[in-house]
Amino acid sequence: MLRRLQHLHLLALLSGLPWLLAPVVRGQAPPLPEYVLERSFIFEEAPFPSSHASTIVEVPGGDLLAAWFGGTDEGADDVEIWLARRSPGGGWSAPVPMTDFPEIPLWNPVLFQDARKTWLFFKIGPSPREWLGAYRTSTDGGRTWSPITYLSAGQLGPIRAKPILLADGTLLAGTSVEAGYRGDTPPEAPYRGWASWVERSRDGGITWTRHGPIVVPGEPYGVIQPALWQADDGSVHMLLRSTRRIGAVCEAVSTDGGLTWSPARPTSLPNPNAGVDVVKLRDGRLVLAYNHTEHGRTPIHIAVSTDDGRSWQDPLVVEDGPGEFSYPALIQAADGLLHLTYTWKRERIRHVVIDPERLPR
Repeated sequence: MLRRLQHLHLLALLSGLPWLLAPVVRGQAPPLPEYVLERSFIFEEAPFPSSHASTIVEVPGGDLLAAWFGGTDEGADDVEIWLARRSPGGGWSAPVPMTDFPEIPLWNPVLFQDARKTWLFFKIGPSPREWLGAYRTSTDGGRTWSPITYLSAGQLGPIRAKPILLADGTLLAGTSVEAGYRGDTPPEAPYRGWASWVERSRDGGITWTRHGPIVVPGEPYGVIQPALWQADDGSVHMLLRSTRRIGAVCEAVSTDGGLTWSPARPTSLPNPNAGVDVVKLRDGRLVLAYNHTEHGRTPIHIAVSTDDGRSWQDPLVVEDGPGEFSYPALIQAADGLLHLTYTWKRERIRHVVIDPERLPR
């Protein structure tokens, strides 16, 4: 034991991470990294045993809304979309259901705030190969909601990560399609297909056009779930989840506002077939939330780029340990703080507040 403590002390000195020096008491959670201001659960108890695929948004007035899907298990008929609210200085409200479809699963909510209203996109269907896009909107910060609007077959809306609003007012939603297989299909079957797209609106979400596909050349079973940002030079970039045989976060670029896209290419960042999210800070830095590993979905990390994603700083651990920490959603609030949500062991949704001033520059 003494030798282990000496090793930890030396590691802390060499790495410049003084929080590693704090004593750890058996049964007590380790201290938070200095860049994490808060780490808590959105709910401790809920009327569902499993939850996944969270999303978060700040609405006018400063409240936060978080949503996720919850039920017996992913893909079960009792899975619905749930929502919670947090006011500044307060805690999270109890989860409330936003859908009621007991005969079919719900999937992948995405919250987004534009100048006029709050959007809650989600999916309905037996599987990601067969789902339909839908949404509800709110004009009072999520206190009341419109009836559900169902998108036309083939239009899905943002598939997992939030849309972005370009400098010229264009709204871009990263979407993707999974096709050609079912749960028992061999992983190497040549007819498996994953491809990403962008849905683009010039009228505030009333009408959309679809652009793509965005694929890794030679890998039809390749990339899904784009996370978007607009670079300082006006180009639009996406980072994508990939299959394990690619094994890396992939990137594609558009130089015409999302109309056409480069092929996707693997980056230096590993990816264990898990979702990612990215936000461009008001100071120009990028912050990426992801699993920096080739296998499994733990730990969950953030990484910083100061050159619009051409290179990334060493990953920083947000949470580690056994179990799954995955599917991050990341925003910067009006006060400058970062809010991160993610799946915690498929049981609850974690909420983390991060001070960007304590991240690398």
